[in-house]
Amino acid sequence: MKSYSLIAPAKINLYLEIIGDRPDGFHELVMILQSIELADRLQIKSNNTQKISLHCNHPQLPADRTNLAYRAAQLMCEEFPDIYDNYGGIDITIEKNIPVAAGLAGGSTDAAAVLVGINLIWELGLTQPELQELGAKLGSDIPFCISGGTAIATGKGEQLDPLNDLDHLWVVLAKYNNLGISTPWAYQAYRQQFGDTYVLDKEGIKSRTAQIHSGPLVSAIIHKDGAAIGKLLHNDLEKVVLPEIPQVAQLRRAFAETGVLGTMMSGSGPTVFALCESEVRAQQVKQEVSEMIGDPELNFWISKLTSAGIQVAS
Repeated sequence: MKSYSLIAPAKINLYLEIIGDRPDGFHELVMILQSIELADRLQIKSNNTQKISLHCNHPQLPADRTNLAYRAAQLMCEEFPDIYDNYGGIDITIEKNIPVAAGLAGGSTDAAAVLVGINLIWELGLTQPELQELGAKLGSDIPFCISGGTAIATGKGEQLDPLNDLDHLWVVLAKYNNLGISTPWAYQAYRQQFGDTYVLDKEGIKSRTAQIHSGPLVSAIIHKDGAAIGKLLHNDLEKVVLPEIPQVAQLRRAFAETGVLGTMMSGSGPTVFALCESEVRAQQVKQEVSEMIGDPELNFWISKLTSAGIQVAS
């Protein structure tokens, strides 16, 4: 039976701007997304049945069709029924290293790995753009998770424009064990508070989307200027999350006090990250913030930025 081991990196946002509403009910977004080396590992193999089975070492994750990785396998079975009949079902085993419900695209990257793995096992020969098109049917982060690296993301987040790699920088990530934030709540709260600033016409949206390409953050990324990147980090969702969730605001302040290149909440939170110039500096920052806050429920991860998306493990 064919089997593949895959590495599925987490992602952070370096930039998240909400431009307006879309006809499909989602928000029109402009983001800069970044892969990091913190990653789940997945084992994907044929099982000679007509079933999909999913196993995970994390007790909070469901092993049924409510799991995005399961739905990715289901989608491939529906898209390629004859090949599914020929090869049979799929066993998926997830070794979860990315924190759950953390704003780090852990579910999306697992789903991306399943698409890549089944493409290999079934010898479909799908190109990366074709896999990304399939992934976009399941979630707007999945196309980026497939390709990884550094990219501008527009639309719902599924339209990608790759940028220069930033694999010389490090991040410290921090998240409270017992803290979760609902992504739909965060976006709904933003709509309620700032909906009057939304751009409504197509030309206006196109213009706002184009601005990021010629803006200072993209220039800083092209020049690999870590200090400038740190100063230009931006996340619109902080406007609604920080006033409501004091632990996230406290964590952001604590990171800022250590003098890091920059700090920000990733996605809708509750993870906060600090951008650092080296692993040594990241370790120092982790120690300082850990001592400053002194909460045993606060977990830390140190990770390097990476140019990689889903990879077959060597």
